Amino acid sequence: MPQLPTSPPRGRIRPVLPDGVPLSKRLFDLLLTFPGLILISPILLIVALLVWIFHGWPVIFSQERPGYRGKPFRVYKFRSMSNARDRQGNLLPDAERLTRLGHFLRAASLDELPELLNVLRGEMSLVGPRPLLMAYLDRYTPEQARRHDVLPGVTGWAQINGRNYLSWEDKFRLDVWYVDHWSLGLDVKILLLTFWKVLKREGISQPGHATMEEFMGGEGDPE
Repeated sequence: MPQLPTSPPRGRIRPVLPDGVPLSKRLFDLLLTFPGLILISPILLIVALLVWIFHGWPVIFSQERPGYRGKPFRVYKFRSMSNARDRQGNLLPDAERLTRLGHFLRAASLDELPELLNVLRGEMSLVGPRPLLMAYLDRYTPEQARRHDVLPGVTGWAQINGRNYLSWEDKFRLDVWYVDHWSLGLDVKILLLTFWKVLKREGISQPGHATMEEFMGGEGDPE
C-alpha cells in the first residue's frame, strides 16, 4: 500500500477565482501550458497523422467526465483504439481494439496531450486527480467524492505513486491527500516525477486488463 507523507494539511489562505479555483494554480497552469503547446506542436501533428492513418477519423476521442465539484465537461485524448466491431455491429472488447500504436501512445502518455486544451479552457489543471467516468459519481463514498474539490489533472499524486496498478481504495486515498495538501511546490514535484515515470513506463495498465477494471463502488475494489 502506498505510503503518504505525514505532514498536516496546509491552512494558508490563497486568492481564488470566482469558481473557487486558486488563482496561483490557474496562473501556473497557463504559464506552462501556453509555451508547452507551442513546443510540442510538431509532436501533436505527427501523432494526429499516425492516429488518422492507423485508426481512421476522428483522431480525437472525447467523452463527458466530471470536473471540478462534479461539473461535467468533455475531455479530449488521441484515439488509442480502433472501431473494430463484431458481426452484430457491437464494438469489440478494449483488449481487441487496442492497437500497437495505441499501446505505444498510452505507454508514452502521448494520448493525454490533447488534454492540454482542457487545461487552457480551465476545465482541468496540469496536476490533480484524474477525471474518471460520470457513472462513478454515485458510487463514491463521501470521502472519496472529495477528489472533486479540486480541478481534475493531466497527471496527479496517484499517477506517480502506482498509476493503474493501484487499487481503487489506494488511488482515492492518494487523490484526497492531494486535495488536502495541494501547493505549487507539490505540483512541480508531481510534474517532474511524471516525466520520470513516463520514461520508465510504469503502471500503464492493470495486470490482465487492456485498460482498467470498472469501479463498482465501495472501498477496496480494484480499478
